[in-house]
Amino acid sequence: MRVLTDQLQFPEGPVWLKDGSVLVVEIRRKTLTRVWPDGRVEVVANLGGGPNGAAIGPDGHCYVANNGGFSFAQRADGVWVSSGTPTDYIKGRIERVNLATGAFEEVYDQVPVGSDMEPIRGPNDLVFDAHGGFYFTDPGKTRHRTMDRGKICYAKADGSLIREMVAPIYKPNGIGLSPDGKTLYAVETETARLWAWDLAEPGKFARPASASPSSPHGSRLLYTAPSYMRFDSLAVEANGNICIGTLDVGGITVCSPEGELVEFVPVPGDTHCTNICFGGVDMKKAYVTQSYAGRLVELDWARPGLKLFCEA
Repeated sequence: MRVLTDQLQFPEGPVWLKDGSVLVVEIRRKTLTRVWPDGRVEVVANLGGGPNGAAIGPDGHCYVANNGGFSFAQRADGVWVSSGTPTDYIKGRIERVNLATGAFEEVYDQVPVGSDMEPIRGPNDLVFDAHGGFYFTDPGKTRHRTMDRGKICYAKADGSLIREMVAPIYKPNGIGLSPDGKTLYAVETETARLWAWDLAEPGKFARPASASPSSPHGSRLLYTAPSYMRFDSLAVEANGNICIGTLDVGGITVCSPEGELVEFVPVPGDTHCTNICFGGVDMKKAYVTQSYAGRLVELDWARPGLKLFCEA
């Protein structure tokens, strides 16, 4: 394991770029940031709110799931941890960032539900398909005694379409696609469950929720953690394995597409391994964000990661 930097402020959403640098969002710093191989840290855009997930779109721009902001509290050991919704929270949104200039714009802040428009409350993670669209999770916002019910949505990168696909779902976080693009994966943070949906076409499930009474939202339950831990964001290997950032135990949980536990990979130095992406010439480098420690680390990975549709 190599520590690329430990100077980040609650990093998430790593994206490996072909020049060897890695984009991350810094939720507490409210930025999209680039980390160079020599450890140099460069702010790409000051987004405000709470940039939470990132992905490269078909136009080469970086799309960011901005949760609208978290409150943070500093523990006695000096570590900054998230602590609910800030008083200046306004809304969640999906943003598009020009990596060359740092200019950014809002693409979506609402989603139609029936004849009404509902706000996007706290989007967390997103993944692009091969058709110019992306899926994103919105766990909503948590307050002292209440919380929103979450959803999963599909949208076009050009701003022409957005639709709600799953609602309600409890605290959805990481989201990904199988190598053939025919299966959508998402995890719930607090239950540490991995769910899968079969896709009929972009943004549409093969079966409606009513056709699968064994789950609350038409999905297949692939895996549930056997003891207390929480799941954060995820990435997919070239062979289809799903690799999940795992909180409280500090590592990456790897599951097969059939729902079997392949392995648990400890990542020392932090209990809060929030996200993973793959890179390198052979896609066998893993980049993991350790949010409590403020670190981005590089690992040699046993198997190649999947080249994402907009990054292949």
